[in-house]
Amino acid sequence: MKLNDKVVIITGASSGIGKALAIEFASRGAHLVVAARNYVALCQLTESLINKYHIKAVAVQCDVAVEEDCNYLIKQTILTFGRIDVLVNNAGISMRALFNDVDLKVLKSIMDINFWGTIYCTKYALPHLLKTQGSVVGVSSVAGYKGLPGRSGYSASKFAMNGFLEVLRVENLHNGLHVLTACPGFTASNIRNVALAKDGSQQGETHMEEEKLMTAEEVAKRITDGVENRARTLIMTRQGKLAVLLSKFVPAFVDKMVYKTFAKEKDSLLK
Repeated sequence: MKLNDKVVIITGASSGIGKALAIEFASRGAHLVVAARNYVALCQLTESLINKYHIKAVAVQCDVAVEEDCNYLIKQTILTFGRIDVLVNNAGISMRALFNDVDLKVLKSIMDINFWGTIYCTKYALPHLLKTQGSVVGVSSVAGYKGLPGRSGYSASKFAMNGFLEVLRVENLHNGLHVLTACPGFTASNIRNVALAKDGSQQGETHMEEEKLMTAEEVAKRITDGVENRARTLIMTRQGKLAVLLSKFVPAFVDKMVYKTFAKEKDSLLK
């Protein structure tokens, strides 16, 4: 798929990977509908993209955890452009707390955004995507293949997303719909700064060495390439690929390696 003049919806586009995706798609000539809760940031983004790349771009305030917002997002896209070629389900939130300590409202919030947000947007966009034989993208994680300590809700939401995308792909095997599951490694973005602590508050600081992580721009380029090439799955780090592969054959060994890795984390939750 060449992206010039295609209509692309990106959720969670006000910062991080979502913002980088908007810039990358725009640089390839796509017209954009960018969605997030931060409407001011979205408007600033669309203005800069229109001026720099001479594409069309629309900002829609949207909380993907709210079904009506997602329905409105799709309606506004069709009203503005008359079609949808790509839906990128990027909006997401993380957490950092042991399951034994976490308030259940944290897990519900994460599922509402990461999983149900994907469900709502895809449900309303699907009839239009089938008309264009377009693409559904889920920005997932290696945490959707391997449970990560301190991220029970996050891993659960990404496992659920992966399962949904797999079903969607099989159900539409002969309809021309492209489904991409994109799994970045840990990425230098604000997702960990706004990750939820055990009581639902934002943790406010990262516990990782950000300078050693993938950049949002690199992730965005790989995902956009994946859409153009109609790729099935993107696991973007060697460590992630190894974890997914070894989990199939030596799962107990991988459990120990994951535990050791997270035990070395700054202010680790593991004893």
